[in-house]
Amino acid sequence: MTVTTTDAAVPGTRDGRFAPPRLAERAREIAAAPHEWVHRVRLDPDGRWYERVHLDADHEIWLISWLPGQSTGFHDHGDSAGAFAVALGTLEEDRVRTREDIGAGQVRAFGPGYVHDVRNTGDAPAVSVHVYSPPLATMRRYDLGQDGELVRLADESADDW
Repeated sequence: MTVTTTDAAVPGTRDGRFAPPRLAERAREIAAAPHEWVHRVRLDPDGRWYERVHLDADHEIWLISWLPGQSTGFHDHGDSAGAFAVALGTLEEDRVRTREDIGAGQVRAFGPGYVHDVRNTGDAPAVSVHVYSPPLATMRRYDLGQDGELVRLADESADDW
């Protein structure tokens, strides 16, 4: 896959970081060109399949496939902003108090510290494109407490994935 990269002089960047609208634009562009990446996608019944397809100092790009029932669990992306575009199928995003289906062609963008759970609640596989800036260094995992509030479970570093 060839991914054209940009630098800090491009609108939508700040201090070498891409702002959420620029991340959403990148995710949408890549998701709309499956001929460039679909050959890489794998379906894994044991868990979501993912592959980082681009990494530089400013951002990284991941492809993720989801079989029905597969999910991320509640997590954030540390100090990174991000966006994901659904390329095939439909995913559900749970933000604790709200849930929304995100279908093919739709994008979700967010800033640092954004907590969500993403899952495939459909009957067919789904594929999504994820872009983060700066590249992920940490992620935090959460669960819901008895009171419905998030409880932090673990911190992960890039070495963990």
